[in-house]
Amino acid sequence: MACSSDFITFICDVLAPLGEVRFRKMMGDYVIYVNDKCVITACDNIAFVKKLPCIAELMVDAETGCAYKGAKESYILDFQDRQKVLKVIETLWKELPFPKPKKK
Repeated sequence: MACSSDFITFICDVLAPLGEVRFRKMMGDYVIYVNDKCVITACDNIAFVKKLPCIAELMVDAETGCAYKGAKESYILDFQDRQKVLKVIETLWKELPFPKPKKK
């Protein structure tokens, strides 16, 4: 089952205080960017973030799962605590690289 547009809009609204938020549909699901860095993979109305050491302490009680078959295990964001979500994404954003420019 793919993500609903309401779910994607909700995530984008929550992340709006962090800057420019956009999304891109990828094979029925979505990736969400904040200030041009991919920070969330959304599948089946679940938001996944990379399991990196920089957010391990913030996500110690978080559920984990895989966004799709063959994907690495990721943390699942719980949007009940929006301030925590913002802190996680802000911390993660600092560690993630910008996408490589596409060759023409």
